[in-house]
Amino acid sequence: MGCGYSKVVPEGSKNGYVSVLQSLVAFTRASEDKDEPKEKLGKSFWFGRRTEKEQQQQRRPTQSQPQTRDTGQRAKVKTYRDKFDPRVTARYHIKALIGRGRFSRVVRVEHRGTRQPFAIKMMEVEFPEGREVCAAELTALKRVSHPNVVRLVEVFQLPHRVYMVLELATGGELLDRVVSRGHFTERDATKAVKMVLAAVSYLHSLGVTHRGLKPENLLYYHPGADSRLLLTDFGSATFADKALDNVESSDCASVDTSWSGRTSCGTLEYMAPEVMRRKPCSSAVDMWALGVITFIVLSGSVPFEDDSRPRLCRAVTKGKYSFSGDPWPCVSNLAKDFISRLLRVDPCARLTADQALLHPWVASEAPTSSCKNLHRPISQNLRQRASRGGSRCPSSNSSDPGSAKDKRERRRPRAK
Repeated sequence: MGCGYSKVVPEGSKNGYVSVLQSLVAFTRASEDKDEPKEKLGKSFWFGRRTEKEQQQQRRPTQSQPQTRDTGQRAKVKTYRDKFDPRVTARYHIKALIGRGRFSRVVRVEHRGTRQPFAIKMMEVEFPEGREVCAAELTALKRVSHPNVVRLVEVFQLPHRVYMVLELATGGELLDRVVSRGHFTERDATKAVKMVLAAVSYLHSLGVTHRGLKPENLLYYHPGADSRLLLTDFGSATFADKALDNVESSDCASVDTSWSGRTSCGTLEYMAPEVMRRKPCSSAVDMWALGVITFIVLSGSVPFEDDSRPRLCRAVTKGKYSFSGDPWPCVSNLAKDFISRLLRVDPCARLTADQALLHPWVASEAPTSSCKNLHRPISQNLRQRASRGGSRCPSSNSSDPGSAKDKRERRRPRAK
């Protein structure tokens, strides 16, 4: 795909992670772009990110300096575009920076030939940790093809960077959609949960554990009501043989996972108890995170949160949470049963993704729900979390892969 510059995505092999990592190491040399402009991104009001309206207001020139600021913005875009490898810009027109991580930048681009929009995730692979994150994401995305998983289009692999061309999701994050709709019921929640479960079930069938499930990584493909929900960000993914995730519950105690399955990773509020305890873990960690996500989508609050990291960890490892406060009295018992079957401390007692798809709350789309509009209490709970102010407790130890990224990303509103 493209004059020998890019690499057409091959099918994943059994040793995909090793081969990708070796390839990245071989292509890496000591190089660093120190002049890359650092544009501060906006944040929405519930998890520390600004809303799209606030971002637009921030970008809008002030009356006192309209021309100066507009000129400065154009200069920034040009400077940032010049940092891209010419092999990439020969095929894609760089439009705007839309995301930033510890080892990556995500930009919106347009294919010069077809005018089709895409996203390019630019991964820095100079250092071992960056190579590892990039290798995990590439291995996962090369292996998968599912309507609810972001699609990898092509890869440009260069000595110091890897450019991943991905399909562009323009419909916003899961919680953006919940708040912006103005009307949200349990049945709306089941539609979102069902799409996430479809993606997770597919990944687990391939031996892929995401390990980073959270609302920020669930994006709608387009703004329409019929949009599919996409699972993104596989930088923390781990891989196992197919048989590992199909093991019977009675044999769960004998499962022996790789080093990556034993390492703390992810955002603390969504982290499973066995991960916090540094115990061998499996794909069940994704099911715990999905239970937390469902809790948030239905209430606007999280089941486990505290200013103190030790207290938060104790609450998670004991599985202490409650269905108290609005809107829980208006939520069906089936929904609460679904959540409780996922938020179980024993990973072998949790529903698998396939079992969760068959749960009556999901399979029949909340048949016993009252169809009551939950939008107002959900939005109020989200705003209350933001209004408390301050930063939350730190994430996992700095020795854990991804922990520094978590500490940077987790500067969010405090919740008591």
